Amino acid sequence: MKQIICFALTLLPWIPGLLCGLITQDEVTVLEGNDLIIPCHYEPQHASYVKYWCRGKMREFCSSLARTDNSLSDSVSIFDDPIQQVFTVEMKNVKEEDSGWYMCGVELGGFWQADARAFTYIKVKPGMSVVNDRLSEEEGHSVTVQCRYSPKYRGSEKKWCRSGDPSSCLVTGAEGTYEDKSVAIKDDKTGTFTITLKKLQMSDMGWYWCSTGQHQMTVHVEVLNQPSTGKLTATATTMTVTTLAPASLVVADAYAPKPNTNDCWMCQTFIMQSVMTFASFMLLVVLAILARKMWKHKQFAKLRQNMEMKAKNKEDYGKVTSKIPPAVFLNMNSMDAQVY
Repeated sequence: MKQIICFALTLLPWIPGLLCGLITQDEVTVLEGNDLIIPCHYEPQHASYVKYWCRGKMREFCSSLARTDNSLSDSVSIFDDPIQQVFTVEMKNVKEEDSGWYMCGVELGGFWQADARAFTYIKVKPGMSVVNDRLSEEEGHSVTVQCRYSPKYRGSEKKWCRSGDPSSCLVTGAEGTYEDKSVAIKDDKTGTFTITLKKLQMSDMGWYWCSTGQHQMTVHVEVLNQPSTGKLTATATTMTVTTLAPASLVVADAYAPKPNTNDCWMCQTFIMQSVMTFASFMLLVVLAILARKMWKHKQFAKLRQNMEMKAKNKEDYGKVTSKIPPAVFLNMNSMDAQVY
């Protein structure tokens, strides 16, 4: 029983490090070939400690990728902002094999105090995105669309089509280019192809999509005219479309755009400390009740064993005495005989 209590007490200091102290995004999805930024928010009292980023779900088997006190890789960097109580990790040009569990942590050190840590799952998938899926420009000017793709589709043909009209699709040739008097397409073969719409007309306004492989991304082009007042007015009705995050630099922020203030963290810290204190107290109460029950059970077992032994000894004594024959003593002087 003592071993159980001692083991439970050794776990108590580790519970706060496992349950609180660091917050980040639970899961992040990013397009292959893009850069990714992960913010990890920590408590004010951890501002001076070393921060780290590693791959894995257990600290003992987590492969370190970046630390604030040591640069380990050119493709992964870490930056600490003690004023905002957040450190950010940037992973450049992520690949599909980079998918998996990662951990950001604050190195508190010592056996009696576990590191503050938080886990996130990064999913890298091949596909497409657009830098800006809503574009507007004045009539007579040009507008450029940037469509990004993962390295898997570097050798695939690229298309630019008007939505609802399959016959309008323009396809890049072997050199990765296409051009006519109104449209120019160029593939840089590194992950981006651009479409330039020349000398915009009102008839060019509408929905388009760029494509490679089996992936398509929609783009809305809005053409503006200039009235006599000199102010630009829109002639199109705004529509809503949901697409994959278009930016080449994906930022996973668990709190944006809310500011991270000391008062908020102090409040959260107080709440977590209260919860952990109560949880620790309840754990000790449960252990005490369990110890008392085990002690009673042990005492009852000892009492029962003693009673059984006494009963057995009494029974054995009766059996022995019943088999002993009576003793006869002779008095030679008086020739009297006595039987016992």
